[in-house]
Amino acid sequence: MKKLAHALAATALAIAVAPAAMANDCDPGERVTKFSHVTGGTTHPKVVAANSFAARVNKELNGVMCVEVYPNSTLFGDSKELEALLLGDVQFLAPSLSKFGSYTKKLGVFDLPFIFKDMDAGMRFTQSKTGKSLLNSMEDVGFVGLGYWAAGMKYFSANKPLLTPADAKGLKFRVQTSDVAKAMIAAMGASPQPMAFAEVYGALQTKVVDGQENTWANIYTKKFFEVQDGTTETNHQMLAYLFMTSKEFLDSLKPDVRAKLMRIANDVTIEANNSVKAAEALNRSNIVKAGGTIRTLNAAQRKAWVDAMMPVWKQFEKEIGPDIVKAAANS
Repeated sequence: MKKLAHALAATALAIAVAPAAMANDCDPGERVTKFSHVTGGTTHPKVVAANSFAARVNKELNGVMCVEVYPNSTLFGDSKELEALLLGDVQFLAPSLSKFGSYTKKLGVFDLPFIFKDMDAGMRFTQSKTGKSLLNSMEDVGFVGLGYWAAGMKYFSANKPLLTPADAKGLKFRVQTSDVAKAMIAAMGASPQPMAFAEVYGALQTKVVDGQENTWANIYTKKFFEVQDGTTETNHQMLAYLFMTSKEFLDSLKPDVRAKLMRIANDVTIEANNSVKAAEALNRSNIVKAGGTIRTLNAAQRKAWVDAMMPVWKQFEKEIGPDIVKAAANS
């Protein structure tokens, strides 16, 4: 069995990843499937998980199915990948949970600022009855969630120090296409600027936007820290991706193939989420070593951030679902 479009790289912490596979074409007779995502590098949690999934499928479904991975928006970018999945041009994606506002409001719970006190709380929610039910919240559209891939907590960076929300007043922040995220930035007195992930570095560099929010992995691998004054350790959201496929694709598989595929997807999801804390600690350390500035908040400063964001909860609680918000907050 030949495979994988991109070889894996082990991290210094020996994070569990699948062995590197050959960057060759699929064997004749195999069903070729495509996994598209927008992230680059070799050690980012999404990259590691996507490559691990492909390697497992290519080994365990040898002769039946193979997966080709297309990272860093080389196949489809943010704005096209969901449409491509429905059209059958790609079979697997892992978009941020902020990308689904046009299809369901329920997943907006993940965008509520400070809904999770830490990543452990966020992961508990994804494994709860409520969290698992959200994997199928877009089945009527044709999307099926295979699992949540956590990438860590999110932090604000800007071209000036951010210690309180007032420090962001008048600045322009890149956000994803999420109404909740836009409201969060507005609550800081700042201006939200929806933008594709691939465009963020250039926009920060040229001052089209003044700041952004992301995990250590994204800040380090995309080198955002190079074009920002510093990053504030706000821990205001958990960034997670919806590892997904289409209902049409799943329904087209023979029962035994589908069962094996779902087992592999679940195994890879568990492995990926177990490795995130170590990966994020390494990425944070790498930012500091590379000269990036990281600022921490004292108790009073953090309270100011939380207080400023509470109106966002009230604004979206009804459309997300009060029961969903309550379940997440109590995780």
